[in-house]
Amino acid sequence: MPAGRRAFALGLASALLGPRAAPASGALLGARAASAPGASAEDIADWRHFLARFLTPEGRIVDTGNGGISHSEGQGWAMLCATYFDDRATFDRAWNWTRRHLRRRGDALFAWRWKPGEPMTPADQYNALDGDLFIAAALVRGARVWGDADLAGHGQAIARDILRLCLRPAGRWLMLLPAVSGFEQRDRIIVNPSYYAFPALRLLAEALPDPVWLRLAHDGMAMLRMARFGRWGLPPDWISLTKSDGTAALPKAWRPRFSYDAVRIPLYMAWAGLSEEPAVESAVNFWLDARHRHLPAWVDLISDEISPYPAEAGIQSIRYMVVASRGLIDGSYPRAGWPSPVVLSGDYYSSVLCILSKLAWRDILTERT
Repeated sequence: MPAGRRAFALGLASALLGPRAAPASGALLGARAASAPGASAEDIADWRHFLARFLTPEGRIVDTGNGGISHSEGQGWAMLCATYFDDRATFDRAWNWTRRHLRRRGDALFAWRWKPGEPMTPADQYNALDGDLFIAAALVRGARVWGDADLAGHGQAIARDILRLCLRPAGRWLMLLPAVSGFEQRDRIIVNPSYYAFPALRLLAEALPDPVWLRLAHDGMAMLRMARFGRWGLPPDWISLTKSDGTAALPKAWRPRFSYDAVRIPLYMAWAGLSEEPAVESAVNFWLDARHRHLPAWVDLISDEISPYPAEAGIQSIRYMVVASRGLIDGSYPRAGWPSPVVLSGDYYSSVLCILSKLAWRDILTERT
């Protein structure tokens, strides 16, 4: 890597890893992305089971918890997972379906939703930043794993349009909008903190070097350190930030919860080497609170009320990985303590969170060796 690009990559890694960790290029940043510990037999069985249940012959991932729709998030996650399992056939099927059915006009981003048997509406054609980030990251990682420069070019084009279309200031911070439109008001913007997928940002920063990635990483972490609520000081699914000074509040249009979106925050932060950050620590304290009779699926950040039912396997798996990343339990891998989508998980979302948690742990182990 040229000296200038390497210096930038190390600077980004330093920002992402935070003040308590030494700068490192990271398993997701360079050629080491293809050399993480090999998948166990259990992992391979989980992946095959996931594909059998949720991937159609045409290449779309079916969200069984939402009426059988497909969306850019699911396509991006499946493509990324395929790079870890060296599954080029699945990658190509998912990528080809995504290009045919979710490509937007006028930019390199993707429509967030596709409903079987129904025409695409204007509301369907809005993009979703998390889907765009993971599709781009999967393309960049796939280019490295399989030596395919064409994939890298597609990933760079998406990354370029994310920087061009999805950034807005809020006070001194530069924030990622959840979509090109629909989340900006006269005096404030709405942010989804779980869209700060730091591992994906790291991949795109090296594929398309630009100092803006470093600022986004820095400001995203600053936002997550500040915007925490409730008894346990947790980050919410959605945050409202004033344009004038970046003051954070819980927006009225969404339930004030740490729930199915926000659980991805500690997953992504631990994956990027940020396990000691306050947002991760607060999630661990919440998950390990001895007063809970079950692992909560969500908590209301105003009333502190928790869900009356337990979390599914996906959240269990995130908890296991994050707690292990902080050294609080033995995270030996593979290990029977990992929830398995083959045995426990009911729907697409829970299943893919199980798989992502295991892939994150494989990368963490690579960093530690």
